[in-house]
Amino acid sequence: MVVEVGYAQAWDPEVCAPWRPMSAEEARERDAAGSPYVVVYREPGRKAPLEVRLVSWQDHYVGLCVYDAQGRRTYELDMRLLDDPSRLLRRYSVGWYYTGPEMAEFDKTCPRITVELFPDGRGRRTEERRGGGSFTTSPEVQEDERWMDRPAFGEWPLLSAQVHELIEPVSFEAAEVAEAAEPGGADAPATCWRPPRPAQPGPINELFRPGVRVTDGYHPEMTVVEPHRVGTLRVPSGLLAVSDPDVDRGDRPRITVPVPPGEYALDEARVRFSYHCEWRNAEVTTTEATAVRLLLGETPVTTWEMALGPDDDPRLFIEQQTVGFDTDGATGCFADAGAWKPLTELFERGLIQEEPDLDGYEDIDDGSMFMQRTRDEASGGELTTFATTGDGTYPVWVGRSGAGEVMGVVVLVEGMPELLPEHDGTLTDAAV
Repeated sequence: MVVEVGYAQAWDPEVCAPWRPMSAEEARERDAAGSPYVVVYREPGRKAPLEVRLVSWQDHYVGLCVYDAQGRRTYELDMRLLDDPSRLLRRYSVGWYYTGPEMAEFDKTCPRITVELFPDGRGRRTEERRGGGSFTTSPEVQEDERWMDRPAFGEWPLLSAQVHELIEPVSFEAAEVAEAAEPGGADAPATCWRPPRPAQPGPINELFRPGVRVTDGYHPEMTVVEPHRVGTLRVPSGLLAVSDPDVDRGDRPRITVPVPPGEYALDEARVRFSYHCEWRNAEVTTTEATAVRLLLGETPVTTWEMALGPDDDPRLFIEQQTVGFDTDGATGCFADAGAWKPLTELFERGLIQEEPDLDGYEDIDDGSMFMQRTRDEASGGELTTFATTGDGTYPVWVGRSGAGEVMGVVVLVEGMPELLPEHDGTLTDAAV
């Protein structure tokens, strides 16, 4: 059986076509440089490709899409190049099992199986059934199923041969290049396939800028009001902890951020909005919190980054993945990591054991999301807890100035709202 092999700078799944086809020689150069390119495998006479592979060594990534005769993606595989340059981890895969040729691609009722694998042997297999519901187990995967040898350029096998039930030996032929790739020029269209990206910060600065209009998807218009200054936090050790004070109590905090030793302001971002209250049968205006912040200085923040824990490896992140601190008590805290153990012990004694008149512990009663404060007399370090709006994982966003200095650390307690146009129809700089 003959399979045509073509190369391009990108692949657009919206139109099921390559973007800027190129020769094998040009693709080889991009492979050596680590730049992204795609490989398209086609059977002559078949409209849809057999499979498409995206290679981007600079992102430690190789992706694979398998197509059926109707042009639907039936399987996607995400592979990662880690410390061993000779093999690839089969990091993430999802298979769709269409019940008939009339079922649309990615139909919500389509059964699918998702498998996540990690280099340390962990994994998770989730089966989503057509009738609803899902079933999650640990996958039974052998070492040779978890890893794949990294082929040299031009020596990749047709990984979907078994899926397509190709019994005959496959021979590869170079596809004709319909048009020459233009040097430079515009970036690939937004619809083109690209390596996965972790969750992005969104317009965090705007949540602390009075007058900005946002929506959370449920309330059509909300207006940012002046941040509420709650107090200060002392971090004499120069290492800020952001964590659940109860989950990590006595151990190392999940997230730490180096900061200059000092005392810093604690703020709560708020929005005001109106809604129809059914039990009052009237329009009601209220104010709610969207984020909490440790403010280290007044220099404008130009970039935000997601803080990583000691075991977080960005090379393993899948699309829109977040990492942060976990809570099963809807609680987080800012604290001096250098005094983590005595501060969390005070938190337990004051809140859980309810010791009366406990030195170094106080409740914060100002109507904000901040709830308790503890202070270690020996070091001067402090801990302040805040409420989240539920359990789960909360990313910690670190804001840096143009010079790279940490100017703020933020936790979104309500998720990131979407910016609305200003009244003159324009958007703020951060939304453009």
